[in-house]
Amino acid sequence: MDVRQYADLFLTESRDHLTAFNHLLLEWERDPAAQEPVGGIFRAVHTIKGMAATMGYAAVAELAHRVESLLDVVRRGERPATPAVLELLFKSADALERAVGEAVAGRDDPAPLAALVAQLDREAHGAQGTAAGPAPAPAPVAELLPGVAPGRGRLVRVTLRTEAALKGARAYVALKKAETHGVVSSISPVPAAMEVDGFNGKFSFRIESDVDAAVLEEAIRSAGDVEAVEVVEETPEVAIETARGGARHIRVDLRRLDELMNQIGELAIARGRLTALTARIAEPELDDVSLQIGRLAGRLQSEIIQARMTPVWQVFDRFPRMVRDLAKQMGKQVAFRVEGKDIELDRTILDELADPLVHLLRNAVDHGIEAPAERTARGKPAMGQLVLAAVRERSSVAIRVSDDGRGVDRAAVLARAREMGLVSADRQDLGEEELFKVLTRSGFSTARTVTDVSGRGVGIDVVATAARALGGSLEIRSEEGKGTVFTLRLPVTLAIVRALLARVGNEIYALPLTHVAETVDPRADEVQTVQGRETVMLRGRLLPLRRLREVLGTGNGAPTPARLSVIVLEMGERRTGVVVDAMLGQQEIVVKNFEAPRGMLPVFSGATILGDGAAALILDAGGLM
Repeated sequence: MDVRQYADLFLTESRDHLTAFNHLLLEWERDPAAQEPVGGIFRAVHTIKGMAATMGYAAVAELAHRVESLLDVVRRGERPATPAVLELLFKSADALERAVGEAVAGRDDPAPLAALVAQLDREAHGAQGTAAGPAPAPAPVAELLPGVAPGRGRLVRVTLRTEAALKGARAYVALKKAETHGVVSSISPVPAAMEVDGFNGKFSFRIESDVDAAVLEEAIRSAGDVEAVEVVEETPEVAIETARGGARHIRVDLRRLDELMNQIGELAIARGRLTALTARIAEPELDDVSLQIGRLAGRLQSEIIQARMTPVWQVFDRFPRMVRDLAKQMGKQVAFRVEGKDIELDRTILDELADPLVHLLRNAVDHGIEAPAERTARGKPAMGQLVLAAVRERSSVAIRVSDDGRGVDRAAVLARAREMGLVSADRQDLGEEELFKVLTRSGFSTARTVTDVSGRGVGIDVVATAARALGGSLEIRSEEGKGTVFTLRLPVTLAIVRALLARVGNEIYALPLTHVAETVDPRADEVQTVQGRETVMLRGRLLPLRRLREVLGTGNGAPTPARLSVIVLEMGERRTGVVVDAMLGQQEIVVKNFEAPRGMLPVFSGATILGDGAAALILDAGGLM
């Protein structure tokens, strides 16, 4: 076993503890008199220090030790939790995150941390006091000593502390300590099993050694975080025990899940073709086999999709600290709240969601929420409210960023749109749909000066583009003086979706059901033109229509049938009816993304292979609205 193989696990575990560090700091900042956050932060930093020492990352262990010393002084009431102390701890959290990344990359250098370490010492011990001595360097992992003469056999059972971090690495160090006194064999569970997340910290091994049991125990305990050591003289009745309670969770490289998803996608395509073939052959035994394969493939597909599902908190948890720092930078007071943390999305979608949410949150703090004095003058509380929420809606998930700020200044947007030539110079107002198009126009910004936060014309258009790339949509609702709500509606998964197949001319197109509300077939004479656009009355509400033939520029001269085939798309409060030649039913499709050729209409989001082996383009609901 090589301790370096734990580097990725150390990085992941450390990031989890650093996230907790930041969240607890935010909680502590809101209530400096609270004691619970202090204890939680202390435990997180102590764990990072222990893990770093085990890995041999001296710089990380040193910095964590100094943070721990300051926390201990504050915890004992010898130093108040002043804003300066809290700011230093925020700074330390950032430095620890950088140091962890550098250490894993093989650059465990204490030099860049020296000034911060000195500042932590001054806060912990006072500017005139004696700075604490350097933290003890992590003990180097003992190397295997070859040639140790075999002695009498012993069975050794070791139990690590429950709270021990990186139990696999601790067990490795303990085994190396034991190997300095004899030949170790019959390790149970096998070393590979100690590397999984579910390893419970209990292991045993056989050692050939003549040293006293007390010496052997002391060597093993020096590995750290060892709760119990039992050395048993070997007899015929003694056997090495197999560790019980196997691992229930393991870490899997996301690339493996991606490859599995690709393969299950190919299997889904093959299943569709097999179903089509058996329908033509009409052989009962073949039908039975086809049904069985279909059921098995369906279950496998469901399990793999479920394995990729990830709670949104894994991305959302990085934002409270970002919002706090941004608000502080801009002199604003912002209460940030996260809701629906347990809602799950496909990991690929979740990873792509991070940047759009950063844009929306920065936009809310910069453009939306007013400065305290302005809010007070308007009769609002000085502290603005910003909410990031995830909500499950049918077969999609809605991610909302809402604030109680000033709302979109329609007059400023209209004026800027006139300057940029986006609307005619005589326009006096903007409707909801026009406002959306202007705000999501690339390069559009009402900011007159460029700052670290805004003014470069990059923001809402990036969010809209990302939403469409993920098969979703963006919706904006704003009321001047009361606030703005941005809603991202996204499919739960991207790879395999259920779609409605429709024919236009001689081509078949697929439309994912995420935004399909219903299908209707009104009579042609029920179509009326309102403000230059075809509409049909559906349950007392006008539904605007788009003929797919006209959108695609194919078969415009075809005769109009007596009844129309209309697919009703719904995104939030917006509804559009897409007129097709015929609807061919529903089918699960495998989404194959592609780079659209230059000049291609922006109404396609990918392609798929149908059951008969033919390719079909996937329509983008957002591009048809």
